[in-house]
This record gives sequence, C-alpha cells and structure tokens, in this order.
Amino acid sequence: MFFPAYVHKDEDSSYGLTFPDFEGCFAAADSLQDLPQAAQDAVQAHFEGETFAIPKATAPERWVGDERFEGGYWMLVEIDLSRINPKAIRINVSMSEQLVHEIDQFANAHQMSRSAFLAVASREKLAHA
Repeated sequence: MFFPAYVHKDEDSSYGLTFPDFEGCFAAADSLQDLPQAAQDAVQAHFEGETFAIPKATAPERWVGDERFEGGYWMLVEIDLSRINPKAIRINVSMSEQLVHEIDQFANAHQMSRSAFLAVASREKLAHA
C-alpha cells in the first residue's frame, strides 16, 4: 500500500522522511535511493509490539497547508503491510538499570518505545549476523 511521506533535507544532513499517517514515525537515509527501505524499516519498528491499528493511507493533498510540512516535498512510499505484525508477545528480559536508562533516553530522543528500540536493535544485529 502506498502512503504519503514528506521528504525534507537540510544542508549537510541526511534525507528525512515523515509519515503524517503514522504519528511519530520518522525515517532517514543518506540518499534518495535508500529512502524506500528506510521507510519500510521505520514503519515496521513503529508498529512493533503495539496494539493500535494501522491507519489507511491518506492523500498528500490532505496535508497541504499544514505548517509541519513546509520546505520539502511529498512522495508516495510503498509499505509492505504484510511485514508488519503488531501482535506482540511479552518477554521478560534482565539487564542493568544503567543500560535500561540509556535505552530509554535513546528511545525517547527518537520518539519510539523501549520495545520498538529493542526490536529495531535486534533486527539490525540479526541482519548483520
């Protein structure tokens, strides 16, 4: 399914991608060619372990005039919804209090939950294994 994505790039920065249909979901990539995969990864992480429904895609025209989306441009990004499984299972993990604190700080700074951070970090590690 195609979703609207707002692309922005400041000088000397990566491309940023914001999904208005997925509040708080962001992606970044160094090149335009890498944006589609970064978008898929970000959406999967966004819904990892969550119980809320995946919203239907809106048209970019719905967001015209919204001051959050100025100075960039719109693109439609295909998201493979079959790769998103919001059904979570609860696990019990033990780690140091300091590590949990660092994870929470990072997750909060990147507008994600602790669970989403742990899922993304796990996927990245498994992809490089």
